[in-house]
Amino acid sequence: MYEVELKFRMTNERALRARATALGAEPVDAVGQCDLYFNHPQRDFAQTDEALRIRSVGAKNFVTYKGPRVDPHTKTRREIEVGVADSGAAAAALRELYERLGFRAVREVRKQRQTFSLGWQGREFLLAFDQVEGLGAFVEIETLSDEAGRPAAIEAVLTLAAALDLHEPEHRSYLSLLEGQGRRPPPTGGRPAGN
Repeated sequence: MYEVELKFRMTNERALRARATALGAEPVDAVGQCDLYFNHPQRDFAQTDEALRIRSVGAKNFVTYKGPRVDPHTKTRREIEVGVADSGAAAAALRELYERLGFRAVREVRKQRQTFSLGWQGREFLLAFDQVEGLGAFVEIETLSDEAGRPAAIEAVLTLAAALDLHEPEHRSYLSLLEGQGRRPPPTGGRPAGN
């Protein structure tokens, strides 16, 4: 499956939530997420536009690989996500496993996320309202698609963004934005592309 996504910095969250609700968006959940990104020992994910992370949501843990972007207008990429054992100890063990294999931990990205579901024009979307530590407020519009449906999914995300009065997408990942602020220089070997 492909994740077809656009992200925007929010300037008026209340107005945006009102527009989303008027289109039929319904709240799903609100969670804290901690994403720990890794870089590959033999190739620089910043150069290949890939990402590998461990996402912890409470006690739940997920491993996610994101392939290079396949569309210049959206953040469309192949995504593989696998749930792993639930607990802080499991996340720590997975980190140790990666590091013993030569992967390098790069940085954590922490955020509070409220997710809404939206069935709109025959397609299912997720809207994620994010408060990202060190960056501020963003919203992500996302839908999933197989290879054949990818062009239609891209068009649907662009159309929904316009309907929500969102016009200036942020194509950089949260990781890239944080690294660009100079809060912590990337370690030797670069950094992964992130989310």
